[in-house]
Amino acid sequence: MPNEQLRRMDAFTFPSYSIDLATGEALFDYALTGASGEQRFTEAITLPLPAQPPSDATVATLGRVLELLHVVAGVSYYKAAAPRRLVLPAPLGGAAAALVTAVYTKGLAEYAYRNQLPHVLELAPEIPAGSVSPARAYDNSDLRPLSAVGGGKDSIVSLEALRRAGLDPVPFSVNPNHVIVAVNEASGLTALAARRRIDPVLFDLNAAGARNGHIPVTAINSLIAVATAVLNGLGPVVMSNERSASDPNLVWNGHEINHQWSKGVEAEGLLRAALAEHAGLTEPYFSLLRSLSELHIARLFAEIDRYDDVVTSCNAAFKLRDASERWCRDCPKCRFVFLAMAPFMPRERVVRIFGGDLLADESQIAGYRELLGVDGHKPFECVGEVEESVVALSLLAEQEQWRAAPVVRALVDAVPETAWSAAATSDVFTPGGPNFVPSAYAKALLPD
Repeated sequence: MPNEQLRRMDAFTFPSYSIDLATGEALFDYALTGASGEQRFTEAITLPLPAQPPSDATVATLGRVLELLHVVAGVSYYKAAAPRRLVLPAPLGGAAAALVTAVYTKGLAEYAYRNQLPHVLELAPEIPAGSVSPARAYDNSDLRPLSAVGGGKDSIVSLEALRRAGLDPVPFSVNPNHVIVAVNEASGLTALAARRRIDPVLFDLNAAGARNGHIPVTAINSLIAVATAVLNGLGPVVMSNERSASDPNLVWNGHEINHQWSKGVEAEGLLRAALAEHAGLTEPYFSLLRSLSELHIARLFAEIDRYDDVVTSCNAAFKLRDASERWCRDCPKCRFVFLAMAPFMPRERVVRIFGGDLLADESQIAGYRELLGVDGHKPFECVGEVEESVVALSLLAEQEQWRAAPVVRALVDAVPETAWSAAATSDVFTPGGPNFVPSAYAKALLPD
């Protein structure tokens, strides 16, 4: 379909979804419609199957989770045209409607900002009238947790904390790449994986100039994880989203723009409420690390060395041609994670993990100035708050192994006195802020 015709589409709809319980494959249909025609999409998500066929009650609960997933996963296709009408397929309760509205507005806020589409921030889904039948209660709170693994330090800290607390976690990922596979192997635990296949038509449209941009993928993967847990008789989905994920990058047209919105506490609360209301789940989903800063998590990771040869928190590394490279060493994520880990490790260890010394490379100074709030706004990446970067720098400036590093010297001179004063009274190592961690899991983060 020509790009001009695509942009004239005025509605996005959700024709149908289905699941084959013999294969675990769920198909989700979407359509962009307008006077000039229709563009259809079909996404395929394949869930891992349990050893025994699921009960009728499990299938019923799974269906309710998939109804939410069908609507939420549509953001990938909606953004190709960003029409002003979002027409939902069935009535929803208040909590589910709130989740969907937020996913398509706050979750697409960065996309709206970059594409200059302010109407996306005000999108109001059209929900069919009618009552929603109450969901049957599904108590999964005492079952083994499904622990999401992305290959980075945060999910490793959660996985090891759960194991240390005797909670017997099951690692989980969507479309695991070589890094995630290596982390799972290093854990020694048997992992589960789901597969998500985006309709190739979308890639063709993107190549032809369709609108594109960041989506709230964590919301999609979280619902895939919950569906996997339900189907396989497992308990809560445990994420590893930290406190700073709720911190916006900037404000535009009166709206907060947060690259990490679907990792933030607001999204977590909306998803939990929607799953409780629509699917009846007693304890569906939470982030174990919610009360911790990125710097605090880096300090916890420094106490674990079994993953040093496999860990990566670099998103760009997954696109590198050399699969042995785990860090690109030239993106905001690499810069921040190196800065966060460095105060808590011998210099040779962090350099070995990254395959290079970012604080000895003067070409990194400009990128670090952004992280420290000296230039511009916080990068559109999964990085910690400016205050955390300043605290990390202050710790490095006190250490013999780092204080003479060229990047550290340059940054110490660049940070304004007001930032140093704020760092001196920072509470980045004090857990705090709202969280949804159940009491049975809170013990996992307590010192031995």
